[in-house]
Amino acid sequence: MSEETIYKGLAGVVADHTAISKVNPETNSLLYRGYPVQQLAAQLSFEEVALLLWTGEPPTEQEREEFIAFERSHRALGPRVKSAVDLLPTDCHPMDVGRTAVSVLGADHPQAEDSSPEAELAKAKELFAAFPAVVAYDQRRRRGLEPVEPRPDLDYSQNFLWMTFGEEAAPEVVDAFRVSMVLYAEHSFNASTFTARVVTSTLSDLHSAITAAIGALKGPLHGGANEAVMHTFEEIGIDPQETREQAAARAKSWMEEALESGRKVMGFGHRVYKHGDSRVPTMKSALDAMVEHYGRDELMGLYDGLEAAMDEAKGILPNLDYPAGPTYHLMGFDTEMFTPLFIASRITGWTAHIREQRADNSLIRPLSAYSGPAERSL
Repeated sequence: MSEETIYKGLAGVVADHTAISKVNPETNSLLYRGYPVQQLAAQLSFEEVALLLWTGEPPTEQEREEFIAFERSHRALGPRVKSAVDLLPTDCHPMDVGRTAVSVLGADHPQAEDSSPEAELAKAKELFAAFPAVVAYDQRRRRGLEPVEPRPDLDYSQNFLWMTFGEEAAPEVVDAFRVSMVLYAEHSFNASTFTARVVTSTLSDLHSAITAAIGALKGPLHGGANEAVMHTFEEIGIDPQETREQAAARAKSWMEEALESGRKVMGFGHRVYKHGDSRVPTMKSALDAMVEHYGRDELMGLYDGLEAAMDEAKGILPNLDYPAGPTYHLMGFDTEMFTPLFIASRITGWTAHIREQRADNSLIRPLSAYSGPAERSL
């Protein structure tokens, strides 16, 4: 057996520098380009946060207006993308649709093989603008509904909800959605981001790197956790006639039994945060607003009961996926669409990392410690 030190899962390995984001251990805050994400979620549009991640600084008024005009003019899906999506079965996972759509967008792009900084930024902006239509188109086709075309008079979040549901969302719903997009946008060298950087390090194209990242995000140990949270709620049973206290009691009993039997319950814990996910309070406030808006106290009861039982039994706190799942449910998104919503947000962080990797590239090719048979003959 080899005597090399093995870092399973690359745990503790520092692979490279990044100027895009970090968790500040002193404040337990996730920082985008140095700014606490909770401040960004409180004060900036998602479009402004995207520009911050790509360029390193908050946009000027002119930069903001130019990007808004660009984004609104690149929202519609082309016929090839729609045709490719229509060929996919409606019972496949929506992440398969997102992965396929990005691949087609790349194959159809006139600058697909141009990796200059200018071309990469333009492709990042175009992907940011177009992907909401992929999510909306897919949810509507699964429900047997006609697609809804984008509206240039609406901002990113307003238009996303408009294309998905065919009606203008209430301001508090739009704001909760905007907050979720900001909070999900970036998180350093997570599994999908590192995947994108590995692909980029081979000098492959941007859309290939994003397609690979989507494949990594599909896994329930990464992006699929927000779906798993809602499946947990559904397994416990959602009864709008229940009081908050009744739902909390049932959820607490369910969690106690699940933990006693050794089940892994998604939505809790995070490898990076030692004192709780710093994004949770902001997302929990958005969930509170949705519960009040829709009059669904029983959902908050389930939330409270599960959280309390996990804390008492394990001392493990929720991560971002825990409040995000029921928030998206209340908005009307199908549970399987939650992780594609994550794609729509994380496109910003992924493309920022692709550009950073490209600017100072080294092929990412780790070694391995061989543990098979010694050399032998047939």
